[in-house]
Amino acid sequence: MFIDRAVIEVRSGKGGDGAIAFLREKYVPKGGPAGGNGGRGGSIFLRASKTINTLFNFRHSKTFIANDGEKGGIKNQYGKYAEDVIVDVPVGTVVYLEKDKEFLGDLNEDGKMIRVAKGGRGGRGNSCFKSSTNRVPKIAENGEPGERKRLILELKLLADVGLVGFPSVGKSTLLSVVSAAKPEIADYPFTTITPNLGVVSVKDGSSFVMADLPGLIEGAHQGKGLGLQFLRHIERCRVIVHVIDLSETGRDPYEDYQVINNELKEYGFALDKRPQIIVASKMDEEGANEKLKKLEKQIGKEIIPISAITEENIDKLLYKCAEVLKSTPLFPLYDAKEEDLDHKTYTLEDEEPFFTIGRIDAHTWSIEGEKMLKFYHMTNISTDEGMMVLMSKIRALRIDDELENRGAEDGDTVILDDFEFEYVR
Repeated sequence: MFIDRAVIEVRSGKGGDGAIAFLREKYVPKGGPAGGNGGRGGSIFLRASKTINTLFNFRHSKTFIANDGEKGGIKNQYGKYAEDVIVDVPVGTVVYLEKDKEFLGDLNEDGKMIRVAKGGRGGRGNSCFKSSTNRVPKIAENGEPGERKRLILELKLLADVGLVGFPSVGKSTLLSVVSAAKPEIADYPFTTITPNLGVVSVKDGSSFVMADLPGLIEGAHQGKGLGLQFLRHIERCRVIVHVIDLSETGRDPYEDYQVINNELKEYGFALDKRPQIIVASKMDEEGANEKLKKLEKQIGKEIIPISAITEENIDKLLYKCAEVLKSTPLFPLYDAKEEDLDHKTYTLEDEEPFFTIGRIDAHTWSIEGEKMLKFYHMTNISTDEGMMVLMSKIRALRIDDELENRGAEDGDTVILDDFEFEYVR
């Protein structure tokens, strides 16, 4: 079964907590703090693999979870790093965030990998907090939380030439003649319901990959017929072969030509800007030559007449495809350059605030914000010193002043994730 879209969930591992420990050994007076750091949590990577050609294994929403890093130990022992999780997907898979459709990466080469969920770093043990003013620190960090994301995987076939046109115009028959592909062929619309790929060998020694795509109809870019489901596979094609049926179908060939070109334009991705080879199919049918002469006058461009049955002009078409491919570069799927997921550039204008204040009811307030929640989760408040660190951070950020400006009163409850305290002016 050909599946070209799936939604998965990924969860990277939490970093291991740092340890609070002290060295107590014979003949080692005043051993001091000896709590080790926690290990890094496992990350999750997606890897392109040519051994997979469909997203069938992801047809149901699946979850991939990496392990947490180990906690730090005594005697400055570091926690073990968790192993990363590598998920193989077909070559040609494009990855988005489900939440806002943010583009994460294009796995268009065999072996290419992108990290989609970064493992949390391990927390520091108390030996890292030793200083000249605090020789016996009783504080350690918790491990950094992992990431949790829902991703959309879309498979966009890696083909050089794409066959487009109305249903039953002869695209599948053409592919079966010029390659070893064996698509289903019948005389009813939408016989082809999944894309078919074939490797085409030209007599001059060159070769290319041709894709036979399900037939388009008017409104395909809006989801009518099978268009929207499979138009994505044309996005990578460098050359489009537009097949027009000149047999006795009762349709106007010129109108068909305009409808398909409009659907390509409305879909986007600059499909209407790509080199297009116009092909008149089924030239062995009665009356086809008269229709061809009329169509040439209407379009005003070169049209290659072919017959898959008699193989008329098949070689001419293949030579033309090979010639155009030589001078046609790859078309990027996106205007913006693909960025390394390990790096991100921030500016003062778009940097998120460290915290925000929300009001739950008349006497209950909440402290929110990704950065503030991360700091809280990494602060070990099980000790008095850890609690002091958290409250010092709240004071340093002037959160109490912000609460006062918002109208908080003595005795109001302030909630920070699962931690509550009473507000006092």
